[in-house]
Amino acid sequence: MTERRAGAAVWIATCSGVGYFPVAPGTAGSVVGVVLVAALGRLPFEALWLSVSLGVAALGVFVLGVWAAGHAEKFFGRTDPGHVVIDEVAGQMITFLASPDASWKWLLAGFVLFRIFDVLKPFPAGRAERLPAGWGIMMDDVVAGGYGLMTMAVLGLLMK
Repeated sequence: MTERRAGAAVWIATCSGVGYFPVAPGTAGSVVGVVLVAALGRLPFEALWLSVSLGVAALGVFVLGVWAAGHAEKFFGRTDPGHVVIDEVAGQMITFLASPDASWKWLLAGFVLFRIFDVLKPFPAGRAERLPAGWGIMMDDVVAGGYGLMTMAVLGLLMK
């Protein structure tokens, strides 16, 4: 891999350097995901199109993240380096796929839920984490995002 491509992969994997935040870089990466969701939530879309747009964006972040995280792992010389936070961004975005809107209450709820599931790593997140390279880095957060998504969907139904 060229030095330029490795630099691009690390830049993407660390979300423009957010992963170098000195305290709780994973939480900082989650904030990036919340900001992206909040920005999408300001678009003049109906709820369905907002979910579709968010799903497409999350898929794009995931695909790019698998590539970037795999190369960043080689660059940092260790498995699942803490500076890589693109996985938190993808997982956080997945959490909001069933959110009724992008109000601050739902953004806060989704942020907290994702962080809880990301830290607890419920089944099968631990297994997913053992996948090779970028896949393992990304998939445990996809699982946490899936748990967050299901919880947000239930909360949305209960709040109707």
